[in-house]
Amino acid sequence: MFEVIKKEGRARRGRFSCAHGGVVETPVFMNVGTQAAIKGGLSAHDLKEIRCQIELSNTYHLHLRPGDQVVRQLGGLHRMMDWDGPILTDSGGFQVFSLSGLRKISEEGVTFASHLDGRRIFMGPEESMRIQANLGSDIAMAFDECVENPSPYEYVKASCERTVRWLERCRAEHDRLMAQPDCVNPGQMLFGINQGGTYEDLRIWNMQETAKIPCDGYAIGGLAVGEEAAVMYAIIEAVEPYMPADKPRYLMGVGTPANILEGVARGIDFFDCVMPARNARHAKLFTWSGTMNIKNEKYKLDSRPIDPDCDCPVCRHFSRAYIRHLITAGEILGLRLAVMHNLYFYNRLMERIREALDQGVFDDLRREHTGRLMERI
Repeated sequence: MFEVIKKEGRARRGRFSCAHGGVVETPVFMNVGTQAAIKGGLSAHDLKEIRCQIELSNTYHLHLRPGDQVVRQLGGLHRMMDWDGPILTDSGGFQVFSLSGLRKISEEGVTFASHLDGRRIFMGPEESMRIQANLGSDIAMAFDECVENPSPYEYVKASCERTVRWLERCRAEHDRLMAQPDCVNPGQMLFGINQGGTYEDLRIWNMQETAKIPCDGYAIGGLAVGEEAAVMYAIIEAVEPYMPADKPRYLMGVGTPANILEGVARGIDFFDCVMPARNARHAKLFTWSGTMNIKNEKYKLDSRPIDPDCDCPVCRHFSRAYIRHLITAGEILGLRLAVMHNLYFYNRLMERIREALDQGVFDDLRREHTGRLMERI
């Protein structure tokens, strides 16, 4: 299912396969379609055009609306979206724990109030596995607790110990569900998640215990939630040696182009983040020369593409002036084109990283682009 075919330092060039979509080339960026759609009006067909390899949907949101049983009756996410590539579903843990005052945590799971109508809902490891089985994704994420950074040491210790116990329950329930004759996707995989806040000793202990539980991949969660980038990189460096070398490694919810380059350099294979689509909806676009705010007055008569070095569908056909006009006029097409460009940029960034790893020049690419990609034009 996963093969590391080349290394440069800690950076890994790999190939991953699952029930849908054939072979995924890694490192890979997963495009976030929270409610089975990319915010900004992109369909599954658009994802193919912008070179997306894996789509990511949200367990919590799809459980609330339209309901995972509805998705199951429609044949699963793949059929509902008309997407034949891999899909990863997160466990719902991050969204549940971000509700803060609306939730109550116990050993059994979490009771929380829906952000839609306030109704009380319970979700634990077994419930998360059942929801994700109904969705029929290719990769299900274990149910975990994501704590705020920084949090008190004793609380984080108790939390990451509970997360290991929850993973054991996830593993048992996932095995049971996959053996059912009416399973939507009997090839669904399970990834475990490392937690421990910003405490290296807790992170290492948690990873050691998590690795004892057989999973198809392992993620680092609970980062990019308040800590500085240097702290995040230090945690990755501390945890990476204890992650199984023959399984994919996923850094959850990260991040900027610079974060991705630095994550790859530290041995990460999978990434996801809402940033490229969210920034696009606020007129902030990524280019190979840095970031730009397309609403700036200087682009009013600019007939050039967003990025002359980009061959995305947007840059091939439309000007900065036109996209600026659409966004300032409040036209939905402007948001759609901006999101398409930013996601294509991220997918192309990953292609360039893989090409550099193939050629043994990743460190050169990293040095050249880490700072430049975050400069403001």
